[in-house]
Amino acid sequence: MDPLQERARTFRDRAARGGLEFAALAAGQSPQALFVTCSDSRVVPSLITGADPGDLFELRTAGNIVPPYSVEQPSGEVATVEYAVDVLGVRDVVVCGHSHCGAVGAVVRGDDLSAVPAVRGWLAGTDPAALATEAAEVFDPAVAGPVQRHVLAQLDRLRHYPGIARRTATGDLRLHAWFYEVHTGLVLAHRPEAGAFLPL
Repeated sequence: MDPLQERARTFRDRAARGGLEFAALAAGQSPQALFVTCSDSRVVPSLITGADPGDLFELRTAGNIVPPYSVEQPSGEVATVEYAVDVLGVRDVVVCGHSHCGAVGAVVRGDDLSAVPAVRGWLAGTDPAALATEAAEVFDPAVAGPVQRHVLAQLDRLRHYPGIARRTATGDLRLHAWFYEVHTGLVLAHRPEAGAFLPL
């Protein structure tokens, strides 16, 4: 924790030397994209995209899971998506999965999660049959295929959010499925015409 505290202590000066203008940030935000990704500490959206403060509105969840839209049982995740799309007017939504994902790996392997009941409940809506189609994928530490299919499933879920459905229908909002390789730094994007994730 000490190194983190020291960097926080000197952040203002370092950021000012780098040209960051705090007053401009205080005037409001107009992010370019909503970036939905995993809570995994190895996945840093601003580092991956080179984004500056104010560029990304972020939603980070275990396994980059997007819950179904609901106003009867609202959640922070649903509220974040709705605010980004309907209030901030982001033009793009990115769902970014990553290699070596513990959440997707646990589902694919059928791990016993009884010691972490909240995690088990959160992952319960993920269909292991939709994630793993070959036995080899169960033992692949990168779980690339299952994670990529999982990302597409989350993007499909987002399409049922009212604001997203409305704005994609008018062409005012674009949806993107990305996959980040933790072990190489490579970013892949899903290309529907190719039916595959290919380098950006």
